[in-house]
Amino acid sequence: MNIPNALTLARIILVPLIVWLIITHEMAAAFVLFLLAGLSDAADGYLAKRFGWHTELGAYLDPIADKALLVSIYLTLGFTNHLPVWLVIAVVSRDILIIGAFILSWILSRPVTVYPLLVSKANTLAQIVLASLVLAELGLGLGLEPFVAMCILGHGRAHHPVCNRVFQGMAQAHGEL
Repeated sequence: MNIPNALTLARIILVPLIVWLIITHEMAAAFVLFLLAGLSDAADGYLAKRFGWHTELGAYLDPIADKALLVSIYLTLGFTNHLPVWLVIAVVSRDILIIGAFILSWILSRPVTVYPLLVSKANTLAQIVLASLVLAELGLGLGLEPFVAMCILGHGRAHHPVCNRVFQGMAQAHGEL
């Protein structure tokens, strides 16, 4: 077990704790741990690239940790009425479809190699920013409501998570994934 894999496992372990903190209305602590999880994601990626500490385990664990964190946070914020249901459905449905496609390709003995698209990375960043803003506002009361509303509504801009999903789906349909 190397340092990047240990950081990824720590991120996975943080997920239920962050969910519990949101459910028990400990939003400041949830925000801090969410930021810590995000920093651990950046750190494990940096260390793996910088020192060549890539492992097969890490290749599987990192996306699992990312999906577990974001899906859990969005579901919990949706169930606690801090995010609109339609947005939670959009975020979670995409991840379920991606995981389902991988399972199906495995069952059919036709595994696929996936390279994330830039739009996929932008979408993940938009999801992280929105979750961070919501948790920061709920936990610290920084007056971020206008930014949260702008992220949720998107005002038709392409950086909105739902718009990113549309662009990502179009790119994937054209075989760029």
